[in-house]
Amino acid sequence: MRRYGKNPDEDDIRVRPGRRGSRPRTHIRPKHEDAAGGMVLTVDRGRITCLVEDRVVLAMKARELGRKAAVVGDRVALVGDLSGAKDTLARIVRIEGRSSVLRRTADDDDPYERVVVANADQLAVVTALADPEPRPRMIDRCLVAAYDGGLSPLLVLTKSDLASADSLLETYAPLGVPYVVTSREELYDGDAAQRVRALLEGKVTAFVGHSGVGKTTLVNALVAADRQRTTGVVNAVTGRGRHTTTSALALPLAEGGGWVVDTPGVRSFGLHHVDPSRVVLAFPDLEPGTANCPRGCSHDEPECALDAWVAEGHADPSRLYSLRRLLATRERREGD
Repeated sequence: MRRYGKNPDEDDIRVRPGRRGSRPRTHIRPKHEDAAGGMVLTVDRGRITCLVEDRVVLAMKARELGRKAAVVGDRVALVGDLSGAKDTLARIVRIEGRSSVLRRTADDDDPYERVVVANADQLAVVTALADPEPRPRMIDRCLVAAYDGGLSPLLVLTKSDLASADSLLETYAPLGVPYVVTSREELYDGDAAQRVRALLEGKVTAFVGHSGVGKTTLVNALVAADRQRTTGVVNAVTGRGRHTTTSALALPLAEGGGWVVDTPGVRSFGLHHVDPSRVVLAFPDLEPGTANCPRGCSHDEPECALDAWVAEGHADPSRLYSLRRLLATRERREGD
């Protein structure tokens, strides 16, 4: 390979004529000021389904975006064929800034984080009170991911006809997390959907939960006909069959405005990416007390200033206990 001096000029660089790739490249990218705005509904094998005005459009990511990936909930700018007609393909040329991100890693020792949903306002953690048994460690991990990503959490407890919700609600009472308790009958007669919908109107809400808790049944009741309409169009565009929650899918609420993002069932929720200082921000009564903490404080060590902060009466001790329990989930595997 030919090497040049510290200050090469144009005479030092020779371009072979007639060869592909010899045309000088420019770092000036088109601004695409006429690009249309859209929202990502789902992503499947490199094809990105977007809502542009009232049309569902299939698109692909432009090369100039590099490795930056578009995820469900992203606000994007598109050019090309935006008709939404069969066999047409638009191009995403810009991914707008994100107001929030729900991220997870496959496991706690996996350094590769995955953005599940962007720009969601809240995270609805769906868990059954029995059959299957509640998994508090999973709930804690989801709450940490919500606080870390800038989402407000919501607990949705199902199958209350099989077990009481009192014990679980007592555990999370110090966090002040909104909750809805439902029974199996309510899921099917629509009453549960009505009460949950009241907490979702005008917001983008991501739903998470492991298999068997009733998440998909609830989502179906929330979006009703809109799910059939939107999913049918998505399937027609992507060529896929019935949506079975193998990838995240954004769907409009049947009433009241807002969006529901149905995510695949999760077996684990890795938190390798979480910074404790971001989780503390979700505890406004405790966060000022961290000012005197040592650098890099884990907030669960002898030198932590939060103990003195609570002892002085600035916050309830149960709040500090809850914070430390959540932060501890970063160090423990779910089954521990």
